[in-house]
Amino acid sequence: MASYLPVLTFHMIEDKPSVLSYSPYLFKRFMEQLRLRGYKTINLTEAVGTISTGNPLPEKTVILTFDDGYASVYEKAFPVLEEYGMSATVFLTVGDTAPGADDRLPSLNGADMLRWREIRNMRDGDIEFGSHTLTHPDLTRLDSGEIEHEIRQSKEIIEDFLGTPVSSFAYPYGRYNEESMKTVCQYYDCACSDELGLLTQKSRPYAVERVDSYYLRSESVLKLLFTGLFPTYVLLRNVPRRIKRSLGGW
Repeated sequence: MASYLPVLTFHMIEDKPSVLSYSPYLFKRFMEQLRLRGYKTINLTEAVGTISTGNPLPEKTVILTFDDGYASVYEKAFPVLEEYGMSATVFLTVGDTAPGADDRLPSLNGADMLRWREIRNMRDGDIEFGSHTLTHPDLTRLDSGEIEHEIRQSKEIIEDFLGTPVSSFAYPYGRYNEESMKTVCQYYDCACSDELGLLTQKSRPYAVERVDSYYLRSESVLKLLFTGLFPTYVLLRNVPRRIKRSLGGW
């Protein structure tokens, strides 16, 4: 029985000088090592369901998540996931209009996003899809009606297009307050925050901790994930974040 599960966050799988980018080479090496070491992946809803029911956490398991819905998830990550038999959860920022199959998600950070037909192809390839709102706002800055619209309507758009339930959510920028969490609880089974940490039996289903790929940018650091030192590494990386927030930064 495992004492924790790493929930890892990726955005773009690109060789770009951006905190949102992660090397395609390193991503493939990581998936290769997962398989060689006997690890498996499960989707986020399954993982949170395990802690919600009090069942033991599975050994040698990680959860891979992708935020926003960048085109590189389909072009560069999905073929590697299929090659190594890995699953993932992808959180989509869907826009506020009904999509066509060849339409792209609305651009974020000037980047190309997924087409809806690509999303459907990934759905057929063991990828779970969750919501990341309609327009990627900071939910803590919206009124209750706007929060409801962003959270509920994004779920409905994905479900209508894919014909499958959407049970997971990721707060844009990881930010949430009492009102947004309360609304998410009405429509989803779990949600991810930006809290740096590991999924344990003590985790809150609607504020799941994750480890951003920014902290996993070398093979030597990735190797820590397969050792008992990984929780210590995550704890140490969390220290400057906590200090910044205690001083008033998010």
